[in-house]
Amino acid sequence: MSESHTHRVTRTILASPRAVYRAFLDAESVSSWRPPSGMTARVERFEPWIGGSYRMAFIYPEGSPEGGKSGSGEDIFEGRFVDLFPDQRIVEAVTFESEDPDFAGKMTITTTIEREKGNSSKVTFLAENVPAGISEADHREGMSSSLRNLANLLE
Repeated sequence: MSESHTHRVTRTILASPRAVYRAFLDAESVSSWRPPSGMTARVERFEPWIGGSYRMAFIYPEGSPEGGKSGSGEDIFEGRFVDLFPDQRIVEAVTFESEDPDFAGKMTITTTIEREKGNSSKVTFLAENVPAGISEADHREGMSSSLRNLANLLE
C-alpha cells in the first residue's frame, strides 16, 4: 500500500481574488509564475474549464544536476481542472510523466483564494496524494516559490 502525503503552503498576495483567479486560467500567465525559481515552463495544451486539461513541462536550467522527473531535465505533467469556483477555489488533478514509480499516481491540488483586508488575497495550495518521490521540503519550497512568482506578477 502506498503512503499518501499532503503538503500545504499559504501566502498573502496584494491583489484581488479576481486577479489571482484569472492568473490561473491564462496559459501565458501560468507559464510565467508557476515554475519554481530557476526553472522555466512550456505549456503544450491549456483548456481552462471544468473537465478541461493541460500539459505542461517545468524545465531545469541547463547544466543542472537535476535529471527531472520525466528525464532530460524536465518535469512533464498532465493536469485536469476538476472544479472551478470563480475567485474562490481551483481543484486540479495532476499526474507526472515518469518511468519512476515513486512519481506515479494522481495528485490533487486545491488552491483556495480568500479575500483579506484591502485589496489582498490569502492564497493556499493544498497538495494531496503527493507521490512518495517528492520530498515535502522540496515540494513546499517549490510551491512557495510559485506563490512568490504569482505575487511578483500581480503586485
